[in-house]
Amino acid sequence: MVFSIATFGLLLLLGFCLGDDFGYDGNHGPSHWGEEYHTCIGKHQSPINIEEHNVKNVSLPPLKLIGIDDPYQSFVTNNGHTVMLKINESKVIMLSGGPLGNKVYVFEQLHFHWGQNDFEGSEDLINNHSFPMEMHAVFYKEDYKSMNEALNHSDGLAILAYLYEVSPNPNVMYEPIVEVLPDIETVGSEKVLREPLMLRKLFISDITTMQDYFTYNGSLTTPPCLEVAIWIDFKDHLRLSHEQIAAFRNLRSTEGDKLTHNFRPVQSLEDRIVLHNIPREQNIPRNIPPKTYHRFDEHSGQHNVEMPLSIIALAVLFAVILFAI
Repeated sequence: MVFSIATFGLLLLLGFCLGDDFGYDGNHGPSHWGEEYHTCIGKHQSPINIEEHNVKNVSLPPLKLIGIDDPYQSFVTNNGHTVMLKINESKVIMLSGGPLGNKVYVFEQLHFHWGQNDFEGSEDLINNHSFPMEMHAVFYKEDYKSMNEALNHSDGLAILAYLYEVSPNPNVMYEPIVEVLPDIETVGSEKVLREPLMLRKLFISDITTMQDYFTYNGSLTTPPCLEVAIWIDFKDHLRLSHEQIAAFRNLRSTEGDKLTHNFRPVQSLEDRIVLHNIPREQNIPRNIPPKTYHRFDEHSGQHNVEMPLSIIALAVLFAVILFAI
């Protein structure tokens, strides 16, 4: 078991399995992965269908991304199963907070999953709904020093998952990636992006919605399907045009065919609980009355009572009448 994990780890360092011993159709398709990779039939596999009526609402510490404000020299690779992007610099992008707590995770790579049309392609589903594309940003736990070592631990990876919808207009933030796809159609080909990439534009499309996400424990979605990942699925959906998504479908697989689809079907949830993080600021009541009659004085620690002037006037009048009598 340890040997197999280490061996697969070396492959994953190069891009989530460069081997040609699995695919998405026929005898090499997902329904047969467990024959060669027994860890693919584990109990806590990914992806899953997230049913919003069946999640547990929580308020976790803020999710933090560090080191994403600078542009990075990046390159993309066709590994026969997906388009993978890595940065070409020694600077480190780090992730912490949320379900990760104070533990720090280091960026390794990001890659995409898509379908043969605009109605399917995402791996995780939301309320049984599939999206045309999904991006996974993969981070390994800093304590383990490397991606390879992290694969030996149940909390080794943290994966940010982004779902895409089709937009009538292209997303200019993704054009640097889309425009080089024709140059990496063949397996093993690689292309450096023309300009340094601002990863903030990919990771945080809207800072106000970054804390609204689902999270659960799961696995890699490609062989060997190791159950070592903490998944964070953002509720906010990103947008690409039909033409941008279609450009991914022209890549070639290890068999030389067009890679029209590369998503794994959903797996059983089993005994897992999916958490829905609700940003803490959303729990603050929005319609607090401008004045309350009973309030707690934060400075003195005493309860103060404010009485309307009409009541005070009536009390004074009553006291005058009693005195006159």
